[in-house]
Amino acid sequence: MQQTARPIPYFPAPRLQTFCSQCGSRLARRIPPDDTRMRDLCESCGAIHYQNPRMVVGTIPVWQDRVLLCKRAIEPRYGYWTLPAGFMELGETSADGARRETLEEAGLEIVPGALFSVIDVPQADQVHIFFLGQVADPTLAPGLETLEAHWVAEADIPWPEIAFRTVAVTLERFFADRRQGRFGVHYLALPPRP
Repeated sequence: MQQTARPIPYFPAPRLQTFCSQCGSRLARRIPPDDTRMRDLCESCGAIHYQNPRMVVGTIPVWQDRVLLCKRAIEPRYGYWTLPAGFMELGETSADGARRETLEEAGLEIVPGALFSVIDVPQADQVHIFFLGQVADPTLAPGLETLEAHWVAEADIPWPEIAFRTVAVTLERFFADRRQGRFGVHYLALPPRP
């Protein structure tokens, strides 16, 4: 029986660079003048190479009383459930990125609605942003990064199989807000696991 190869997982760039992307000289690691943090800097051309958090953008698509969950076909967390989300690309807004990720992962066209959650994940150098997703047609067509996509009622959420804490927290806040009949914006910082 032939096995299907799993996609190569995404690995973020290393935090330390060796050579300057401007001139190719070796970088030094020190605190530049008028700064307070260690940086990679080029003593030849003066370029400072900042390392900044990566943005993960996604949606909470809702159809009737159900939310959309996608089963991951990629690492990390292959085979676990998530909201449609992924890394924001250069040249797009956070809402455009969330819309694109929903289309890529679930084949679902949505209109990004209100901002729902912003979760800082400093231990992973990421910020996760989720928008409410307005759905006109609930037809799903999972993409290459998704094994399955389903509309799921709150009572049927597979909590132990949710891929990421940011997704679990966002879903918990969403259902709590829905029970109260109002939606707010949730700003959170996710502490490291003990």
